[in-house]
Amino acid sequence: MASNATMTGKTVLITGATNGIGKEAARGLAKLGARVLIVGRDAQKCAQTVAELQSSTGNQAIEALRADLSAMSEVRRLADEVKARCPRLDVLLNNAGAYFDKRLTSADGYEMTFALNHLSYFYLTNLLLDLLKASAPARIVNVSSDAHRFARLNLINPHKPPVYSGFRIYGESKLANVVFTYELARRLEGTGVTVNAMHPGFVRTGFGKNNAGLISKLFGALQRFALTPEQGADTLIYLASSPEVEGVSGKYFTKRKAVPTSRASYDQTTWEALWTLSERLIAERQPA
Repeated sequence: MASNATMTGKTVLITGATNGIGKEAARGLAKLGARVLIVGRDAQKCAQTVAELQSSTGNQAIEALRADLSAMSEVRRLADEVKARCPRLDVLLNNAGAYFDKRLTSADGYEMTFALNHLSYFYLTNLLLDLLKASAPARIVNVSSDAHRFARLNLINPHKPPVYSGFRIYGESKLANVVFTYELARRLEGTGVTVNAMHPGFVRTGFGKNNAGLISKLFGALQRFALTPEQGADTLIYLASSPEVEGVSGKYFTKRKAVPTSRASYDQTTWEALWTLSERLIAERQPA
């Protein structure tokens, strides 16, 4: 973490922050003086995480909001609650995500990986953009993965893929995170709001353990050689707080360095097509 960073007076929202790198990012930013709002699915786990973070950081300005971000109605409710609670929002960290070995369907009828790992980023960010712009300079950080490098986006029906492969679908969702970041950076030019994506590395968390059988055991075995959550969260904290990246936008970071992404991620027709598709899918699930 940059030694000259301070977050005093700033408000940060972190999704997927009851464990793993989201939790450690919340801890690090709270230590820097930020007001931190964490988002998780389980109310009890949220409360326990708030109590632990308040105790370990000495910062009492840590709050929890409960939401299942795979459901678009829950994303809307979360955004409304954030706007009601927060007169400003300086940093949005889109971190919630998961790997699903078997095909699951979200409450909206969409493939679960696409709904949680991409649509939640897209929808929550757009719902909070006015607040972020009013708080400028503000930052958005999207947690992606180098898994995007082996993927190509299916823009015909990513929400209902005809053939399911957990690793392929996960890679596509992480490519969607990068593509969304690049198109959003283009649209935010001149607003004072920056957006970057990052790769945390392979981190020793609960990632993948929501699956049954061999896949869960495989993730567990591999994680013996993985980074600690604190190490995985370092670049996330850096992008949220460091003066070194003030004004930097539309980049992909790993180990605090901006690095190139896959060739597929730079296709601007794909940027626009994914944006249009995402808007349409969300509009289809708007209340009557």
